[in-house]
Amino acid sequence: MSHEILQVTPNAHFQKDLGLDSLDTVEIVMAFEEEFSFEIPDNEAEKIDSIKSAVDFIASHPQAK
Repeated sequence: MSHEILQVTPNAHFQKDLGLDSLDTVEIVMAFEEEFSFEIPDNEAEKIDSIKSAVDFIASHPQAK
């Protein structure tokens, strides 16, 4: 069995670098909503496509716990 080791960096893109599909990305956004106790509007969720964009969005959101 062969396993590819991925290096996860702040700039890692969910689809291009980590191989996630659009459903995986939606599930990640939903997990962020649950973890940080706030709703991410669809138009903002579409912009969250990397670890950095997720961290930046959550850090700038006043309701994130």
